[in-house]
Amino acid sequence: MELLKQLYCIHSKSNHEDKMLEFLINWLFANLPNAEIEMDESANLYVTKGVSETYPCIVAHVDQVQTLHSDDFQAVETSEIIFGWSSKNKRHEGLGADDKNGVWVALKCLLKYDVLKAAFFVGEEIGCVGSEKANMDFFSDCRFVLQCDRRGFDDLITEASLTELCSDEFAKAIHCEWFGYKESSGMMTDVMTLKENGLKVSCVNISCGYYKPHTDDEFTIKNDLLNCLSMVEYIVENLTDVYPHEY
Repeated sequence: MELLKQLYCIHSKSNHEDKMLEFLINWLFANLPNAEIEMDESANLYVTKGVSETYPCIVAHVDQVQTLHSDDFQAVETSEIIFGWSSKNKRHEGLGADDKNGVWVALKCLLKYDVLKAAFFVGEEIGCVGSEKANMDFFSDCRFVLQCDRRGFDDLITEASLTELCSDEFAKAIHCEWFGYKESSGMMTDVMTLKENGLKVSCVNISCGYYKPHTDDEFTIKNDLLNCLSMVEYIVENLTDVYPHEY
């Protein structure tokens, strides 16, 4: 969990994501020296690892809502949870686990798999302004797109704000019930914006273990996040076909 706590300690409020982007770029170059890394004019990051005809793809957003982030901010880890704390101010402060948990899942998978694409978007919390301007060509050879940007532990979002995100075939192939998940509906996030921008493959948004998002009492239940990672790994390893779907 050390990488996760490093992410939590970087304050990345919307429109002020520079430190997080700098961390990610340095981490990617240090850990994935052969990966192709690009940044677009909006400061979205795109990563391609390996050479393949088709790729699994994971996306996440790098901004957070919370304003409070003291100089002595620390991510406190217990046996069950992680929460943000300032000793100097004697107060809880938000982790930005929405969506640093999703960033962590993407980084863990980039380390593990030889072939993978990932995109890290700015400005999701202020209206998906990064993914709205995404380079859609990046996704032209993707099998599917996963985002881990949902509170709680058991939602597989297949529809967002009345936008259908995936085919029935893709939803069934995930076998989300094996991991304690269920199909559900959600709100706007980057995969919805990608779908409305013409993404031609199935995508979903997945609960990734954060609770009380957008508040200073936000916390992560570690086992819920690890279970999310396990399901993402199952999808990457076992769903090797392209899963077409058009909005």
